[in-house]
Amino acid sequence: MLDAAIRTQLAAYLEKLQQPIELVASMDDSDAARRIGALLADIAALSDKVSARTDGIDARRPSFSVGLPGEAHRIRFAGLPMGHEFTTLVLALLQTGGHPPKVDASVIEQIERIDTKLHFETFISLSCHNCPDVVQALNLMAVLNPNVESVMIDGALFQHEVEARGIMAVPMVFANGEHFGQGRMTIEEIVARVSDGNTPPMEDKDPFDVLVVGGGPAGAAAAVYAARKGIRTGVVAERFGGQVLDTLSIENLISVPHTEGPKLAAALEQHVKEYEVDIMKLQRAEALVPGAEFHEVRLASGATLKARSVILATGARWRQMNVPGEEQYKARGVCFCPHCDGPLFKGKRVAVIGGGNSGVEAAIDLAGIVEHVTLLEFDIRLRADAVLQAKLKSLPNAAVIVNAQTTEVTGDGQKVNGITYRDRSSGVAHNIELDGIFVQIGLLPNTDWLKGTVALSPRGEIEVDARGQTSVPGVFAAGDCTTVPYKQIIIAMGEGAKASLSAFDHLIRAAVPAAVPA
Repeated sequence: MLDAAIRTQLAAYLEKLQQPIELVASMDDSDAARRIGALLADIAALSDKVSARTDGIDARRPSFSVGLPGEAHRIRFAGLPMGHEFTTLVLALLQTGGHPPKVDASVIEQIERIDTKLHFETFISLSCHNCPDVVQALNLMAVLNPNVESVMIDGALFQHEVEARGIMAVPMVFANGEHFGQGRMTIEEIVARVSDGNTPPMEDKDPFDVLVVGGGPAGAAAAVYAARKGIRTGVVAERFGGQVLDTLSIENLISVPHTEGPKLAAALEQHVKEYEVDIMKLQRAEALVPGAEFHEVRLASGATLKARSVILATGARWRQMNVPGEEQYKARGVCFCPHCDGPLFKGKRVAVIGGGNSGVEAAIDLAGIVEHVTLLEFDIRLRADAVLQAKLKSLPNAAVIVNAQTTEVTGDGQKVNGITYRDRSSGVAHNIELDGIFVQIGLLPNTDWLKGTVALSPRGEIEVDARGQTSVPGVFAAGDCTTVPYKQIIIAMGEGAKASLSAFDHLIRAAVPAAVPA
């Protein structure tokens, strides 16, 4: 099942086991069951601390559990955890076997205090790059607290459950049979939700020299550059990594031929932690109040942070179509990640909205999974690179409609069943029957909370000069939330560094007293 290189690597990992563990499979006569059996046999052969058997009684078949001999198992995999989920399996083995997790002690304490029985079921697709973090977080909670159980379910393998529960986006999490959440969630976010939905209280903090709002590439770069100057630096963000967390493959970060969004986000956070930076996660900024000595950033939690200078690096989010039915059917056929949710539409008909590179790439990827994909573009021509357009047009199960204005998402009350568009040249309305819609029409800056405080462009971007300075002295901005062209990770990093250097220069000049006339 496993090739020689992976066997060697996994054997080295399994040397870290501190106590015996067992793998128990619940089998049927499917090919997936045979592959699971082969996988478990391979793993057991690599360490004398791992045993495997196939006499499980789990109702979901094929599946297997990971646990300690003689104890009830709290981690299960319904399906074969390969692809993005192989790391999830390795972590489950190590953590069940006593290898310490790389999680803040405060988070571990919160998990250990959970006194409610929680049975989590997470539906995933093996091509989903957001799913592993969610499953890994829930598995760790199950390792640390006997009140928690975690089951990973491969939606492609258990299609009957996917259809019965109306699942049309992953990761989709259920807790004790009730819908818990959908999409990427960090372990801090999950723990906060199960702990009465409260984030850890923010204690009173002394004013910062530089306060960075946002934890994406621009915010991380700004924090590193500020901290290296030896000044008091803070980062406040809803989630560290920002939109990078939702990016599958990154191949244009110079000197790094290939990486993935979650991996880069983790590296960004680790780099910032190398310095004395106060990182405040799960905190949403709601207002910026400029001041003469200190600027204030007011948070949704009720806390207020003060700083001599502020760097706004709040990034952007997926732009929505803003048509009737879109919000109603979000995660019920309206999707934004073809890599994550595409496998759930195997053999079905879907549409992609948007003719730029991301839209055409999505259509090409989906064409290999679905029965048919239709790409709708508002403009009179596609805007994607010529090589991508040629590839799309060569596919027999793909169609392109240009000059099309999407007007409505239709559904049966439970899920999407079609999309309506207007031909912009003739004005005639058309409806396409389909099962899913993937929206790929660009980004919207996260700047709503700044209206009336700093100057914004007609597109809602923060207006900055060549130094990253906004219309408010001492307030700088960087990254996808600004008017700087070309929304790229490497550009955001550079702009974050520039804004930080500008903030430091501002602080130095502000600290120098004005000359007294003779």
